[in-house]
Amino acid sequence: MEEIRKVISVIVKNEHGVLSRISGLFAARGYNIGTLTVAPIPNSDFSRLTIATKGSEAVIEQIVKQLNKLVPVLKVLDSSEIEEKEMVLVKFSSNENLSDIEVVSKTYNGHIVNVGLDYVVSMVADTPDRIKNYLKVIKRFTPIEVVRGGVVSIER
Repeated sequence: MEEIRKVISVIVKNEHGVLSRISGLFAARGYNIGTLTVAPIPNSDFSRLTIATKGSEAVIEQIVKQLNKLVPVLKVLDSSEIEEKEMVLVKFSSNENLSDIEVVSKTYNGHIVNVGLDYVVSMVADTPDRIKNYLKVIKRFTPIEVVRGGVVSIER
């Protein structure tokens, strides 16, 4: 069976142990979480978990069914009509060519966000595939550190 990548948004009530129950559901069934992002929904008592995972159609369907059974879960959004982005921060030596780093970052919807005496930090926010490409391109600048955030998404 062919594995597909799927982004699932889960709206949950803000209460202790919710993240543990959701990650436990994945672990107990041997499902993998590629990325997991959690943030409160403004002006509410709810949070949105955005989970990127891979599996066959049947596995993805099972994940959605199991998520819907969890008590603190209010809604599971399993749409293919989403806009998704991922963010990455990359630290470079200040000896690198700043203008080249800026040009490459801008190409991937980013820019330099901090410059210190010994370092430069760029931030890029784009689709996961473009982030992957950006990380390949910037290898020539010898990054000191790379920190990727998880995927966030919104239905179109």
